[in-house]
Amino acid sequence: MATTETELKWEAKAREKYQGMIRKIPLFHREIAKQVVDKKAVLNAQERGSNLVEESDIIRAFFSEVPMTFYSLMIRLMQEAGFDYQAYEDQ
Repeated sequence: MATTETELKWEAKAREKYQGMIRKIPLFHREIAKQVVDKKAVLNAQERGSNLVEESDIIRAFFSEVPMTFYSLMIRLMQEAGFDYQAYEDQ
């Protein structure tokens, strides 16, 4: 059984940025985005062999899980939240 979000710690500053970004996602899409990004960020941390979800895990989760239709909105919200996402755009 895979480890879930509750079994991994999240780096506090990254979690704060993430929560701020999630709050700005339109309500209709917010819960779906939260579910898929939460899950993928944890998987990204596990793939790195870490027990801590970091900013890079969250950014990579957004890029892999959010449809390209919402790319410009996602980038704007990442900028507003203070995520340093540029290094992960083409991955």
